[in-house]
Order: sequence, then structure tokens, then C-alpha cells
Amino acid sequence: MSATDAAAPDEAVLGEDELLEGDGPAIEVRGLRSQFGDHVVHKDLDLTVRRGEIMGVVGGSGSGKSVLLNTIIGLKAPEDGQVKVLGADISTASRRKWSALERSWGVLFQAGALFSNLTVKENVAAPMQEHTNLSRKEIDELATLKIALVGLRPDAGALKPSELSGGMRKRVGLARALALDPELLFLDEPTAGLDPIGAAAFDALILDLSRSLDLTVFMITHDLDTLYEITDRVAVIADKTVVATAPVKELEKADHPWIREYFLGPRGRAAKAAKAGDKG
Repeated sequence: MSATDAAAPDEAVLGEDELLEGDGPAIEVRGLRSQFGDHVVHKDLDLTVRRGEIMGVVGGSGSGKSVLLNTIIGLKAPEDGQVKVLGADISTASRRKWSALERSWGVLFQAGALFSNLTVKENVAAPMQEHTNLSRKEIDELATLKIALVGLRPDAGALKPSELSGGMRKRVGLARALALDPELLFLDEPTAGLDPIGAAAFDALILDLSRSLDLTVFMITHDLDTLYEITDRVAVIADKTVVATAPVKELEKADHPWIREYFLGPRGRAAKAAKAGDKG
């Protein structure tokens, strides 16, 4: 019988929250190897995400940022290495521990991944219907609260995704990601497709939620303004691994050619100047 077929004996007396360790990093990746056929995406990749931080993840096209996210949340099995989330090794986690893990994180995919045939409120309620035993009334009330939490009007709950702007769809996806009160929030290009004003507002929302809800945020983004404004540290993927993990200010001093081009190129200089102007 495999580890995923039965809970360990000591798990029989534990609640779901107790199945996950309360101390240590939120995410630990060690020696990760990812590949598709003969194409190696990651090799000997290490990454640690501290609890409570906003970690930005950057890298060139094809560097495997989304592959890394999908590996951490179990959508892709690694070819080698170890991934731990809240102290749980995802390769050996039992079904009960996986249930606890799935409740501990929320994911906002780049395109939103909303159910087009459901209303906003029904989309937000879906994780609660799947993972809880709450009554329909309780789920409806909580979905309403989550919709308000991300800054949407109450009447938005009755709309379908096709009736929403791009920014509103992002917020609905975020509300759904927060439906189960997660500890971890995974964001894949959260400001992609938004105008500068909408992107800045979404950045402010993420920062406010991370602080008020004590969230750990793992965020893939190309948005230099986002990196400068709200991240605590940034992990840079290049050469099939993480070549640096540091605050943006430290990355500006890095010698790696891709990092220098990214943060000290024209757009990087503009984002840095804008950040300095905000503080002026």
C-alpha cells in the first residue's frame, strides 16, 4: 500500500491543520529536476520561501517559472529532488495530508481559470463546496465576504465572467483563491493584461491582503513595478536553476548578465525611478 492510499497511524488522531508543521519555511525545494522528454527545464534547483513573505519569481521565457509553480502544487511530478510545503513532502504525503495541503493554499492562474457557466459568487463558492461541510447558507455568506474582500461590489456576485472586465476577473480569481482562508497564495502573472492604474491597484490589494491575512505569497511576474513595490525577495531562474534570491536592491548589484539586463535595463531603471519618486 502506497503512502497516498492510507494515513499514517498517528494521523488518525490529528486534525487537518495539525498534519502540517507550524514552523520552518513555507516552501522548500531542493535539488529539483524537471523535464519533458529529453528537454531539461530545471536542474539542481533550490529555493526556500519564508513564511509571511512575498516572493517574486522571475526568469526569461521558457525558464520554467510556471513549471516550478505547478510542481510545488502537485500538478507536475518532479523527475528528481524534494519539494516540501508547510513541512510536508509532496511526494510522500498521504491523502489526508494532501487534503490539508490543498486547503492551505490558493492559486490564481494567469487567465483566471473561472468557470464560464457559473456566476461570480458560484465561482468563489466552488472550493468551499468541494472541501468543506458548510451549509449552503454559510457558503453563500462566506462567498459574499470574499467578494467584498477583494474590492468588488456586492452586485458583482450575480454576474457571469463574460460580463466582467479583465481586472474584475482577476479579482474574482483572487477571491476564489482565498475562499478556504489559505496560508499560501500562488499568483501566476497577476497583473498581466491590466493597464498601469489597474495593475497598481492590484499590487496594493495583494500587499494589503498579505499583511492583514498573514499570507505567504509566491508570485510569478514580469512586472518590474510589482517587483519594486511589494516583494520582499525575488528569485531569479536562469541556466535551469535559481541563480539568485534576494531583495531587488541587492539584485541590482548582481553580476549575472541576465539579472543585470533585467533590472538595470531601460524598464528596470524606469521602475526604480518611479519607486524612488514615490518615496520622494
